[in-house]
Amino acid sequence: MSVIIKLANSIFQPIISLGAAPMMLIVLTLLALVMKVKFSKALEGGVKLAIALTGIGSVIGLLTGGFSEALQAFVKSTGIQLSVTDLGWAPLATIAWGSMYTLYFLFILIIVNIVMLLLNKTNTLDVDIFDVWHPAFSGLIILYYSNNNLLLATAFVILLGVLKLLNADLMKPTFNKMLNMSDANPTTTTHLNYMMNPIIMVFDKIFDKFFPFLDKYDFDAATLNKKIGFWGSKFAIGAYLGVFVGVLGHQSVTKTCTLAFTGAACLELFSIIGSWFIAAVEPLSQGITNFLSNKFKGRKFNIGIDWPFIAGRAEMWAVANILAPILLIMSLFLPGNKLLPLGGIIAMGITPALLIVTRGKMIRMIVIGIFEIPIFLWAGTAMAPFVTALAKTVGAFPSTLSATTLISHSTCEGPIEKFMAIIIGRFGGNMNLTNGLIALAALAAYILIFYWYSIQMKKRNQEYLQGSSDDLKSSKVS
Repeated sequence: MSVIIKLANSIFQPIISLGAAPMMLIVLTLLALVMKVKFSKALEGGVKLAIALTGIGSVIGLLTGGFSEALQAFVKSTGIQLSVTDLGWAPLATIAWGSMYTLYFLFILIIVNIVMLLLNKTNTLDVDIFDVWHPAFSGLIILYYSNNNLLLATAFVILLGVLKLLNADLMKPTFNKMLNMSDANPTTTTHLNYMMNPIIMVFDKIFDKFFPFLDKYDFDAATLNKKIGFWGSKFAIGAYLGVFVGVLGHQSVTKTCTLAFTGAACLELFSIIGSWFIAAVEPLSQGITNFLSNKFKGRKFNIGIDWPFIAGRAEMWAVANILAPILLIMSLFLPGNKLLPLGGIIAMGITPALLIVTRGKMIRMIVIGIFEIPIFLWAGTAMAPFVTALAKTVGAFPSTLSATTLISHSTCEGPIEKFMAIIIGRFGGNMNLTNGLIALAALAAYILIFYWYSIQMKKRNQEYLQGSSDDLKSSKVS
């Protein structure tokens, strides 16, 4: 295993060390060139993706950074003590990439992707190399709790890799439908936040069975905008959030206005930047279409990129803003939670999966999101000792914090996977019967619910096909 880890480090470390945007520029450009895309077009796609990643990261940083001071002031004024500091996703990514094992897990997941493509078990080529840190994080948790049982960690990361690729294929028709993409566009995602889909699907089916009448009162952001104009726009919703947080944090009028304008600008920019991700993969998409039509006649391939290509859907941001104050208030009173949402206050680990499973039904997104929030907060609290220890090991612990402070992320993607990793890690660290039975039961439940979810998604995708067929017949008749 040590040889594989050293090999992975020697291959990927020079590229990884450049950062997410340069890394993805290189990866996307090289992939396009391999697919015989003209150099200028290949480079154009890579540059666009790097710009999109930089833009989305900057906007998220602006949003979370601008709001954190007001939220801290709110906590100070109420006297409520929550001992774990929420850093948000970017510092956690830095911490994860600081471990040599993350590169090893990247190497393993690339092999898994290639094998599944060759065996025709997936149609998705995952190019979102940077976000490998999410499944790798679960592997690192297992190593932490199991006294470095690399076999257990590798097995679980492989399982996540397989399920993520299968999920990317299952979601592709829904992405096409919701973003008005043609079937020829190969864009999908393997991001770990969509592994919440099975849990959300359970709630969605409960809605179908017991509360379908609520859909009559549903609305989407576009309809809301048409009915009430400015008051329902993305930038208005962002302004509402800024005022709400400013008032909660007893901020001055000037600071409250700044929060309102920051929220408004960020929500508007999210929509614009989201469209850049789709444009970025167009050269590669065309190259893959041409290449694979010759090599694998009749087979379509998808390209797995980061989740923000769906950022143009206004429902996602509207629900994120509605959930933000609920997340904050719930964190104050939720038993077992020690984490105050700061870096993760805008719940981007929650809303993308809600959007896809409910297909943009706002009432369902909000209600299911409220039920999901405790899962994220408990997962963030549970993994805080590990995150803190790893940050100190790789030299990424924030110098501005006390050495005794615990750090984590309140809306970190893959909360179920984090709990699974802790359970498996504890079994690896103490292989007694009780821990073994708990680990087996958890794995069985995890796999079975994904299997059930896959059946539901296949039914949905069949409905899409049937609908397309009916539309085609109607057009021929007319």
